[in-house]
Amino acid sequence: MKKYLVSAKEMQQMDKETIKKFGIPGIVLMENAGRNAVDFFMMQFSQIHHKRIGVLAGHGNNGGDGFVMARYLLSAGEDVIVYLMANHEKLSGDALFNYELLTRMGATIVEIPDDTTLKSQMSLMEQRNIWIDALFGTGLNSEIHGRYQNVILWLNSMPCPVFSVDIPSGLNADTGKICGICVAANATITFGHVKIGQVIQAGVKYCGKLAVSDIGIPASITKSISPKHYLLTPSDLSLNFCKRPSDAHKGTSGHILVLGGSKGKTGACAMTAQAAMRVGCGLLTLGVSASLNSILETQLMEVMTLPLLPEHTDILEMDAFDGIMEALKNKKCMAIGPGMGTQANTIELVLKLLVSSEIPMVIDADALNCLSGHTEYLLNARTTHILTPHPGEMARLMGLSTQKIQSDRLTYARHFAASYKVILVLKGEKTIIAFPDGTVAVNPTGNPGMASAGMGDVLTGVIAGIIAQGVPLYRAVTTGVYIHGLAGDILSEKIGNIGFLATDLIQTLPIALEYCLNDHIADQDCIPSWFCHYV
Repeated sequence: MKKYLVSAKEMQQMDKETIKKFGIPGIVLMENAGRNAVDFFMMQFSQIHHKRIGVLAGHGNNGGDGFVMARYLLSAGEDVIVYLMANHEKLSGDALFNYELLTRMGATIVEIPDDTTLKSQMSLMEQRNIWIDALFGTGLNSEIHGRYQNVILWLNSMPCPVFSVDIPSGLNADTGKICGICVAANATITFGHVKIGQVIQAGVKYCGKLAVSDIGIPASITKSISPKHYLLTPSDLSLNFCKRPSDAHKGTSGHILVLGGSKGKTGACAMTAQAAMRVGCGLLTLGVSASLNSILETQLMEVMTLPLLPEHTDILEMDAFDGIMEALKNKKCMAIGPGMGTQANTIELVLKLLVSSEIPMVIDADALNCLSGHTEYLLNARTTHILTPHPGEMARLMGLSTQKIQSDRLTYARHFAASYKVILVLKGEKTIIAFPDGTVAVNPTGNPGMASAGMGDVLTGVIAGIIAQGVPLYRAVTTGVYIHGLAGDILSEKIGNIGFLATDLIQTLPIALEYCLNDHIADQDCIPSWFCHYV
């Protein structure tokens, strides 16, 4: 089952449809949310004895969830004080109902309608040793000011743990951007589905340990909304290529062509070739300038090399076009770019291949730089191609700054993929995979230790190698990205957080594949440590 990522608007629509079409009252959804939140809260902070719990509540439904939590915690005998950051007259609907239930229980509720009251309460608030953040929900999209800003600043300065309800207050649910200031939570429980902003940009950092709770929204409602974003898990991968029949041979496992290399950069295309073989590609031909062929022949034992014209230069040029087109016969995929160079004749070659190839091309590195300023060629491609830029390459493709791309990675990736009808893999923390139909997958695997030379070349080979084995294009790309990151995570655990190399990752690829094939781990969704599926 897909782990959908939803926008604030989509989640609100699901809530409304559940209430309207299924007759489940909003008060029941709020009750389910608060009860499940308490369960997860107690699980996360069971080590804290004699809890003195403070609940920071806003006057909206997020505050209402906090009221439900406070009620259950009080019933369990916990020491709880609720700090309502408004006058109770501002409460309405389900939040007001739960506030009234709390008052009937004799709960301590302190109203803080202004900065003066906040300052007067600070000394007492500092006596609380754990906090529940129920200030703002997923609808927040403007800067936080005034006493709300002050109380979040104060909360973030305190040494005690913080638990956020639905989303850390100040985090934009759609973009992962910070609305001026944001609660830095140790753990967060979100309701219905994970929000897009919780797994991109600053979302992971501010959510802490993230759990998602089923509060009773029917699957048919989710399906009717048709969310376009999802978090990758092993259930989204195609691993049938790993389960080969007994009569399999190299000819049945696909044949790809890799083009790349230039003087001083032969290692890039060599790693691409090795990675493709490590994920099971049966045959691989590496096309390079004739002058570099002898170097790569000695580097690679299992790979066939194809010396291409011209012999007088170390780069691939237009003179090699006919030979490349001949070599493409009977190939399943072409990977192009690693170490290729960006001279004028090379740019001309890349652009002509782009519109001439009838098989998918995985376009990376220098081939992406060759494409910069010429993206209109993508519109004349004969098939769907895959682009795998890092943020700097993406910036050059779009004529923007790297900072601009990084400020809203998901939006730019989605726009580019839809505009040019390509599959766009925007590498980096939580790699984003955008498809021509507007669907976007966010990859949870990978770690900062992978910020070293050659990792992108390896990813190119992994994707191309999986495509070659007959996996449908969309699934091949998501599978390749996930496995590549997972291999990095395995290395991080075994070797350490830094210091492992791209060649180490190549050797780990079969282990990563086996890891996902393991039924027990697949059942657990093989999700990262910062994410916990909770029902």
